[in-house]
Amino acid sequence: MKIAMPVSNGKLCMHFGHCEQFDVYNVDDATKLVSVLERLDAPPHEPGLLPRWLAGKGVTCVIAGGMGSRAQSLFKEQGVAVVTGAPAGDPEEILAAYLSGRLVTGANACDH
Repeated sequence: MKIAMPVSNGKLCMHFGHCEQFDVYNVDDATKLVSVLERLDAPPHEPGLLPRWLAGKGVTCVIAGGMGSRAQSLFKEQGVAVVTGAPAGDPEEILAAYLSGRLVTGANACDH
């Protein structure tokens, strides 16, 4: 499993399409152990690009604070699961909470 999170200033970016980087974690499905972290600079913002770009990098799940409905649909078309409403904070803590089933999500922080 490969999980990506949008990051700005070292924290989860609440607006998916405007982040500086993506933290991408390789996670063993069986043990839930993280084996590799990649930090990828985000490409220039262009509607519809990020779902294709991240899927092309092998991402299977995206955890975000907020994401528009069009991006969510495009991820679904690529077979990438989307979790929205994650709280702002340290990406590694958010990942640990997600993998342990303790991640509490709120409202999608994006309204378009």
